[in-house]
Amino acid sequence: MTHFSYRTRVFPSDREAVREIVESTGFFTDEEVEVAFELVEAGLSGESISDYLFLFCEDEHGKVVGYTCYGRIPCTLGSFDLYWIAVHKDRQGLGIGIELLVRTEELIREKDGRRVYIETSSRDLYKPTQGFYLKAGYVAEAMLKDFYTEGDSKIIYVKHLSR
Repeated sequence: MTHFSYRTRVFPSDREAVREIVESTGFFTDEEVEVAFELVEAGLSGESISDYLFLFCEDEHGKVVGYTCYGRIPCTLGSFDLYWIAVHKDRQGLGIGIELLVRTEELIREKDGRRVYIETSSRDLYKPTQGFYLKAGYVAEAMLKDFYTEGDSKIIYVKHLSR
């Protein structure tokens, strides 16, 4: 059985680890992969005004196999966005994603978070992602029709965190 550890500190090696993870999923465009990479850069610089925070999952060899990126939504009281959650394709199905989500929710609670918002695509490719969020207790709160492109709407999920 594989043992996983978790950390919140961002290391320079996380740039390429995140790129590899996000690319491996087959879900994201080149532009989206670049955004994920840039957010790690912002986390490393400490200059991020948007308060991007991270949780990394490492295997027993110290290899990053999954991560989340989240942050407080400016001008709100207790609302957070989960910007990214991704697990390397080779490690999916092992419970890493749900463990990352649960641990991220706990970190958000520690920062007085009361709600977590997650956005995803309505495309069929994202049906497993949508099911994952529903199974984890999130509710589809809104849909913005044709948001990304014609026929690709944005679904916004929310979960109210208990104290």
